[in-house]
Amino acid sequence: MPGVNRVLRIIKDPIHDLIEVGPRLSVFLDTRQFQRLRNIKQLGTSYYVWPGASHNRYEHCLGVAHLARTLATNLQMKQPELGITDRDIECVELAGLCHDLGHGPWSHVWDSMFIPTALPDLKIPWKHEQGSEMMFDYLVAQNNIEIEEADTKFVKALIAGEPTKCDPSEKEFLFDIVANKRNGLDVDKFDYFIRDSQMIGEPIKINLTRLLKSARVIDGQICYDIKDANNIYEVYNTRFRLHKQIYNHKTAKAIEYMIIDALLLAEPYLKIASRVFDPKEFTYLTDDIMTQIEYGALTNLNLAPAAAIFDRIRTRDLYKSVDYKTVDWADHKFFEAEVTPAKIVREAHSDSPSGLTPDDVIVSFAPMHYGLLDENPLRHVKFYSKARPDTCAIAQPGDYSSLVPSVFGEVLLRVYTKKAEYYSDVQAGYRALLSKIAGRPSVTVPTPPATEAPSTPRPSRNSSLATLDGSPGGSKYGDNQFTTVERGYIPASPAKQLKRKIRSTESEGSSKKRKTP
Repeated sequence: MPGVNRVLRIIKDPIHDLIEVGPRLSVFLDTRQFQRLRNIKQLGTSYYVWPGASHNRYEHCLGVAHLARTLATNLQMKQPELGITDRDIECVELAGLCHDLGHGPWSHVWDSMFIPTALPDLKIPWKHEQGSEMMFDYLVAQNNIEIEEADTKFVKALIAGEPTKCDPSEKEFLFDIVANKRNGLDVDKFDYFIRDSQMIGEPIKINLTRLLKSARVIDGQICYDIKDANNIYEVYNTRFRLHKQIYNHKTAKAIEYMIIDALLLAEPYLKIASRVFDPKEFTYLTDDIMTQIEYGALTNLNLAPAAAIFDRIRTRDLYKSVDYKTVDWADHKFFEAEVTPAKIVREAHSDSPSGLTPDDVIVSFAPMHYGLLDENPLRHVKFYSKARPDTCAIAQPGDYSSLVPSVFGEVLLRVYTKKAEYYSDVQAGYRALLSKIAGRPSVTVPTPPATEAPSTPRPSRNSSLATLDGSPGGSKYGDNQFTTVERGYIPASPAKQLKRKIRSTESEGSSKKRKTP
């Protein structure tokens, strides 16, 4: 890929303002394979909750390419001894542009939820990064793009974040830019943190310009000025907050499960899942699959059940979140084994037999953390100081603010019902099951050490699940007072509530007329 990337056109972006797109990048940008990203929502089903979240993978990829070039160019200018070439910058920029080519409909709904269910026998779980590599090769071939084989391998390795997938002579620190497997600080996240929060109407404050200028390569990896340690902590904290507030919103997740159910119903007739292995088929696989199934159901009755679920989404007849609890990271494997739809239904039937079946219940476990599971991510970032700009080290407690959490990961357990009439039955069964789990004296988990005054009584280092919150006889796994409903409760959307009220009023009116002499 010889030659310097000169400006061809300028794209106005709501996040980064003016993005320069050179001729080399345009060759990839102006292809059907890349343009399909205009029809894949960046936030998937979140658009049904936040109407402003209408942005797509297309503009996100433009933003990542822009930031990748900016960071690589900053390093080239600030540290000429690194030997960063224009070819290196072009490859990094191209990796940023093409890193999401493999995303399927509704983004992560596809690779993290649908594919594992539709293709459970895959020896290696399919991820969108694999799809991106496949689509990159297909894009190059279909559009007769001239690119060196070494550059192709380098770009695909940058997308995967795997230096071992290309020539060992490539500069390893460049792999920290687009897909940083070391600590997760990369321009992909910088863009979507800022873009996603902006588009839902709650913009976050990350001084991105400062962070990009703070970056410096030491000992083969990108490090940051110790003065920016607190800013970097805020980046990780932002990740957690976005997952908590947006990416795992109860309604967005409910719609995700509805989409999965609909796609699985259509799968035997449309063979949707296998399209991930055929780049030609994959080129036409976008969020539009929803409309395709609905339209197909007009003439193909086999697709009617799938279309019926999509109709429920459009008319807001959604799966309902019945209950939830935040589970400690150390306990989530235990709860995944113990809290299942079958066990919830069994407990529900022992209290009040009904037509409820395990297929009517969904148990969701959503990990939420700062980027590195339950670890403090700052322990994986190296810093330098103005006095010693060529020496890096891990920041120690006291080098940055001590106002950080003592734990960095948790799991949100949420229970859904697919049928509103079983709402209270599912809640009763779930709570009865939790009571059994919490009451087991044999179940113990370690509690983390706490900072306490000398006069504070020292708690037991091993607490049963029944007393994990530290209060006498309290239960961290007891009933959620904010979700409790009476037996027989049936939730409804505002529209359905209004219809019920109208029908009730009409019924009362008819009854009064009949009683009038």
